[in-house]
Amino acid sequence: MFRFITKQPFWVNLLAAIALVVGLLFLVLWMLGFITRHGQYERVPSVIGKPSAEAIRLLEDKGFTVEIQDSIWLESEPVGAVLKQLPAGEDMVKAKRTIYLTINRSQPPMVDMPNLVGLSFRNAELYIKQMGLRIGDTSRKPDIAKDAVLEQLYNGAPIRPGTKIYQGSVISFVLGSGLGDAELQVPQLVGMRFSEAQAFLSGMGINIGAILADPDVKDTANAFIYKQSPELRSILPDGSSEINKMLPGQSMDVWIGTTPVTPPAADSVTIVEQ
Repeated sequence: MFRFITKQPFWVNLLAAIALVVGLLFLVLWMLGFITRHGQYERVPSVIGKPSAEAIRLLEDKGFTVEIQDSIWLESEPVGAVLKQLPAGEDMVKAKRTIYLTINRSQPPMVDMPNLVGLSFRNAELYIKQMGLRIGDTSRKPDIAKDAVLEQLYNGAPIRPGTKIYQGSVISFVLGSGLGDAELQVPQLVGMRFSEAQAFLSGMGINIGAILADPDVKDTANAFIYKQSPELRSILPDGSSEINKMLPGQSMDVWIGTTPVTPPAADSVTIVEQ
């Protein structure tokens, strides 16, 4: 074979070498086209909004490979629906290409309930919406902090900051309505159990302020009130006394202990017109 080649004229060998290179080049290009399916394109069907199972079947029937790339939560969309696809619907792509889908997850993610007590209603509303929560009913009770959040409620019960809840949950607020217009006689709380005084003041629109418990108090609700501020009466410089007044929305401080206290004679609660 070597002798045959060497006996040929140079230009013959040169043409043979060129023909061999060209043939190998065409063979490589043909193989690349076969492997990559060069020149074979398919139109991607749009599957946005379709259930994921139906979308996968539709794409695979067209010869595409499907991969679930991500899942997010949109309350307005059905569970498992396709929210996004890449490449987009109606795009022309090479056959057998992988189509990436983003679907609506089966349940919303969990978030930590923030502490909104003390914020204005406007700020609390903005915070809630940023976290993907929803505003429920709002109620009001007398309090000096008008339009401030006094309580945050979930399913009608107070919810502690840091509690895990689903995104999209409904949070209700109790807001301060400001001080009332009618003066009330300061009620006599001494001798009451704390839980009784709390319910009594709530009915009057008066809040519990500081709670100063003796060291041996273990059960606050059943502890006895032995001192309050403001007191029922004030002593005047001339030695006489007068009944103290307060407005709905103001607060009373109480001192509690474990020893029952005999309540002093208390006047009835009256409303004094301004």
